Amino acid sequence: MVAKQVGIDWKFQPKTCVGDDDRISQLPDDILVVILSLLSLKEAARASILSSRWTNLWKHTLSLDFDAENSMCKLARERELEMEEGLKYVEWVNSVLQSHRAVTLREFRICFDLSEPSHIVLTKWLEYALARQVQRLEFDLSAANSRRFGRTDLNYVFPQELLTESNHHTRTRFGFKHLKELSFRFVTVTREAIEFFLNNCPFLENLIVHKTKKISTLEVCGSSLALKHLELFGLDSVKVSAPNLTSLSVKVYKELILDNVPMLDELTVACGYCEFSVERLLLSSCISQLESLTLMLSNLKGSTVLCKFPEMPRLKKLVIEYWTLGEGSLIALTSLIKASPYLQEFVLKLRWLELSRSDREIGSSVRFPHEHLKVAKFCGYYGRSSDVEFVKYFIDNCVVLEKLIIDPHGLVYIPRVPTSPAKLAKEVTARDCAKRQLESQVPAHIELVIL
Repeated sequence: MVAKQVGIDWKFQPKTCVGDDDRISQLPDDILVVILSLLSLKEAARASILSSRWTNLWKHTLSLDFDAENSMCKLARERELEMEEGLKYVEWVNSVLQSHRAVTLREFRICFDLSEPSHIVLTKWLEYALARQVQRLEFDLSAANSRRFGRTDLNYVFPQELLTESNHHTRTRFGFKHLKELSFRFVTVTREAIEFFLNNCPFLENLIVHKTKKISTLEVCGSSLALKHLELFGLDSVKVSAPNLTSLSVKVYKELILDNVPMLDELTVACGYCEFSVERLLLSSCISQLESLTLMLSNLKGSTVLCKFPEMPRLKKLVIEYWTLGEGSLIALTSLIKASPYLQEFVLKLRWLELSRSDREIGSSVRFPHEHLKVAKFCGYYGRSSDVEFVKYFIDNCVVLEKLIIDPHGLVYIPRVPTSPAKLAKEVTARDCAKRQLESQVPAHIELVIL
């Protein structure tokens, strides 16, 4: 394959001789730029001091990933640094864009906690990336949600004007046809924008939208869609018909219709919060073809009662994220496990909004042999009688179980809030309970891991 030629700023590129011992610097500019594009932005900039040969090469990198993990960690510990760190981030991005010279981009990623005053500059960054025919575009502002949990009116809204036709041409001002991956987390997107992306991005394989604006129903349908991975959160009803789709993640409140998805083998659905019925979902014809299924269920309005489900013969991994308030039994969840005869891995993630524990008697385990399940993981274990009952079910029924993982982390779910001393104390208590309750119960051939 012939590498694409890069136009270097030769008037600024030093004319120096490269020593024989520096073989890398002797490579063509376009190869060096590809190498730098594999590094982080800060690493690529630091490489410019290796020798004068590298001075301006970083300006032509094809990847602009503005991830400021260290600053995000500071904000998690000290919210009063919000304005200071936000200004530093904006200045960093702007300074890089002013120096950058690449005419096309493979990747452009913004990942930071940016408040309302930064919305204007966010639009400018979007315009910059789209003008350079970006292939992978990601705006992740989810950390900003820590200050305004539930306040969707404060989210940055994808600017509709970027999709409008120019005055001189019958096409948009920017090139969308090169987009292969598009991800918006806590960027509110309208129905018109989503439909535009689906209709005008012929190579779009990954689409992620975690905030929508006033959309009740949406259809993602088309025999020519290239989509392989789709994530949509916050809709009433969604219909999906996409022949190339292999992975789907949705949060819907009423209805999910799956039609003509022959390649779909991984499904994640947030349900049980409102009117959505997990039973109705699992009657869908595509369920029998799934290899991985994640369900987000809720027990906030009372005990969860699940029906007998159709068999899922290809399912290898099942993850259940279960929101709960109290001591309710977890045994009802085993109906999903029983419907998966070839299941190899099971994960339960308890999301506690309120911790409680009772000392009721532990019930006897339901008998139902599982002949393929090798790994079981319990996240959010607190040592309740219900927790012990659920773990005992796996010990008694999984004949080839190799590993049992108990993880007390995440006992109390508060989005984006650092771990408090009180929460850590509860995790220590839960860990001690797990050791006392389970170590003597787990057979020697099963590896017990308590995190």
